[in-house]
Amino acid sequence: MLNNKLFKISKLALVIGSFPLLFMPNVQAADGEEEIERIEVTGSSIKRTDIEGALPITTISADDITKSGVTSVPDLIAQLPSMQGFTTAADSVGGSGGGVQSASLRDLGEEYTLVLLNGRRMASSDSGGTIDLSSIPLAAIKRVEVLTDGASAIYGSDAIAGVVNFIMKDDMQDFIINARYDKPEETGGESFNVSLSGGFGDLGSDSFNVMFAYSHDEQDRLKSVDRDFSKTGILPFTHNDNEYILVQGSANAGPGNAYLSFFQYNPDGSIKMLPELDADGNETGNFTQNPHYATRNFNPYREANGQCGPNSAPSGTTCMFDYTSTLEIFPETTRDNVFLQGIVEINDNMQTYVNASWSRFEMITRIAPYPTGGFGLPLSSQLVTDEIMPHLSNAEKASLAKVTARWRVLPGGNRTSEWSTDTLNATWGIEGDIGDVTYDVAVTYADSERDETRLTGYPIEAQFMPLVTSGAVNVFGTFDSLSDTANQQVKDSMYGGPWEKTETELLSFEAKASMPVFELEEGDVYIGFGFDYREAEYTRRRSQANSDAIILFEAPTDEFDFSRETYGMFIETIIPVFEGFEVTAAVRYDNIGAVTDHDRTSGQVVNKDENDTTYKLSASYRPDGDWLLRASIGTGFKSATMKEIASPREDFGVTSGNFDCPVGLAPALAALCFPESFQYQVWREGNPDLKPETSEQISAGFVYAPGNDFSFSMDYWSVDLEDQVTRLTEAQIFGDAVLYADLFTTKPNLGTGEDDLAIIQSAVNIGKSENSGVDWAINLTTELSMGTLKSSVTGTYMIESKRLRSGTTTNQFDTSLGKFGSDDEVTFRVITQINNTLTMGDFAHTINLNYRSGYQDQLATGGDVRLGSDISTNAPDIQLSVSSFIKFDYLTTYFYNDNFNMGFGIKNLFDKQPPLSLRTSGAGHQVGYDPRYVDVLGRTFYISAEYTF
Repeated sequence: MLNNKLFKISKLALVIGSFPLLFMPNVQAADGEEEIERIEVTGSSIKRTDIEGALPITTISADDITKSGVTSVPDLIAQLPSMQGFTTAADSVGGSGGGVQSASLRDLGEEYTLVLLNGRRMASSDSGGTIDLSSIPLAAIKRVEVLTDGASAIYGSDAIAGVVNFIMKDDMQDFIINARYDKPEETGGESFNVSLSGGFGDLGSDSFNVMFAYSHDEQDRLKSVDRDFSKTGILPFTHNDNEYILVQGSANAGPGNAYLSFFQYNPDGSIKMLPELDADGNETGNFTQNPHYATRNFNPYREANGQCGPNSAPSGTTCMFDYTSTLEIFPETTRDNVFLQGIVEINDNMQTYVNASWSRFEMITRIAPYPTGGFGLPLSSQLVTDEIMPHLSNAEKASLAKVTARWRVLPGGNRTSEWSTDTLNATWGIEGDIGDVTYDVAVTYADSERDETRLTGYPIEAQFMPLVTSGAVNVFGTFDSLSDTANQQVKDSMYGGPWEKTETELLSFEAKASMPVFELEEGDVYIGFGFDYREAEYTRRRSQANSDAIILFEAPTDEFDFSRETYGMFIETIIPVFEGFEVTAAVRYDNIGAVTDHDRTSGQVVNKDENDTTYKLSASYRPDGDWLLRASIGTGFKSATMKEIASPREDFGVTSGNFDCPVGLAPALAALCFPESFQYQVWREGNPDLKPETSEQISAGFVYAPGNDFSFSMDYWSVDLEDQVTRLTEAQIFGDAVLYADLFTTKPNLGTGEDDLAIIQSAVNIGKSENSGVDWAINLTTELSMGTLKSSVTGTYMIESKRLRSGTTTNQFDTSLGKFGSDDEVTFRVITQINNTLTMGDFAHTINLNYRSGYQDQLATGGDVRLGSDISTNAPDIQLSVSSFIKFDYLTTYFYNDNFNMGFGIKNLFDKQPPLSLRTSGAGHQVGYDPRYVDVLGRTFYISAEYTF
């Protein structure tokens, strides 16, 4: 627990303050001896004068950021070809994003990419190491270093895929104000950004510097109806010259659907009974006291009128509601960032520094109106008499046992939630040189608080249920047939208020040093070493309304209070073996402490400590001044997150996709299936028996740079993971009910009082995954008669990306490479970025190209696609080939003088529209395209201005 953080920080501050005394007396440089600055690059702990090493590092300068046209750190990182598999803003539109935007190298997952701020860890957005990039101030960034190679031997856990290090501005003596406004050509999605940064004090002459940066960003929402590609889930399309209609909707419809149960009788006249099931879905040998056996489902409005209601389509005997038309596909966001830094030179060889970054990021998501799920109607109600009985035979009327309705609460408005995240990262430390020893000792405190507030759209059960069960609101009629009074009553029954709060805290102490230890014929042998200790805590607390379960059929959110301690130590050396050939070796020991559950086990540990020793061996060879050859081999280590280990079974809502009853499901559970495709219930739980993940990785490549005007680099990389921790997706579980029989169970339905079919998405070790690819980069400067043209081409080609299928012991692998895979994601074979900037006098013209290769779409089955001539008839299974996506961005900058410039840009210059996709799962509620991989705003114009004073 971090209840005594101030005391601990004070102790660590004393340690930091006394650390340099270990190296006294202080050795000064000899008079007249020129000091050459040594610097540290991401991926190494050793400061040295030669920054060219054996590791592939991409550096993005502040100027590169301006030319990219982005307005936020998430957008900047998303453009890098090496990034795949990260969480986007679109994932929060009905998905599992939770207001977070992340980074993920190699499509290995965000939990394997270590994100640093000035080389320090930040507070996670979850119980592991995933960082919300929205908390990083873009205006304060000096440069970004992206290490596309494993670095566990230096940084420890989470760095298996690589490292993204955001290095902030320092030693500023002027002030810069920047403003920008973006306006899409079509309606919606406008944005505004303003920033101010500056500083005073010159480290060279004043021995101190103080700098700050503040930025404010606003992004307006985008409604689904504002774009042709997103305005409906009932979408006509052509495939192989045949006409089809994509129908993606929900059985929680309007007009509502009715689900009837009837008594069935044995020959002796007794009522048939259903077998009871235990928690795992197995028959107990007893029989339920709920003897409903035969069923019939239909839509009363369709029965009476011969067709489904507005914005609906037939599905079997029921109707599916087009909820897509109610969405906002791009959320509204507001971001405020503040960065402060102070540096004081204590003497010529020592300085103390403090920096703090604070951010507030607010995201408002508006998803489809509330789906009621099934709720019972009294058989004696006038609603049943008027809407149900006219469509029943006499025999059905006589044996009718139960009527359940499913409705979409459109009069209550969209489910609107605000995600507000406050993040603080503060570091204080001392660094300097004592003789040839360079040291850095620091303490860091980081905190991230994310509040979910439900603004409206969530029905309060005690107020809402009497309206729909009494017939005051006719759930079987059209929405426009409801009276003004009924609409207002529904609106008044919606909840607005706090819902839950998640907080992560990190307290860490780090000390490292490096020095040349002796000299060989070809140069100095360097050694670096360090130690770090971290305490992390993850808590989730619910509001009183949440605890009281006042929302319709929602159980209280589970609360958590987890903590654990970790420590590690490493040693690194650089050895110049012979002329031009250099070897770097690093070894690290990590101990990941057991998870303590402070809520459920009275402070007892849930699992056991895990530890491992990792290594990294790399080499670089310069046969001449033009070539650099490099290679590396190493291992990695990662413990599962605290939630993956310690979370009890918790309610996780319903599946994002609609599924047919799977073949091979146990008969007792199959009896709970619906005759049409349906959204079934979901549980999630942790696993205290999870094993740590380990990795083996290699890389090899070259850099060819015959001069300052041209360079070409290419690197092969391979990462193999053992015991990778994951959760099986909905599609994987429903795709093999025999293999995953233990993951099917039941969940109590709070509306009907009966059990629903449910799946369990537990954390599991899947065995292994194999991943490899090639990265390349070309940089060219060309002097033309009209000016200077600087061009760059960067890209990634994925060779392999596959995972051993969970539950199998043979080599049965799943892959998403070049197709929508069973993990509900796509691993793109090729991602390329081309940048060109032509500087002509006072003008600079930039055009950027971003390319993603095409892929094989998710197989559309289960009635999602209908024949174009008859929407009531299911088409055969269809699998599209989704075309590649190419987007051009343009920017012209005019430099009026050294202090003022202004720019005009066009993002998505040719208004590239998202290609059609028939996916039914993954991401959020959007339909007809995949919002994670495309630009939904369309052609967007922007103007910007910057003034320095």
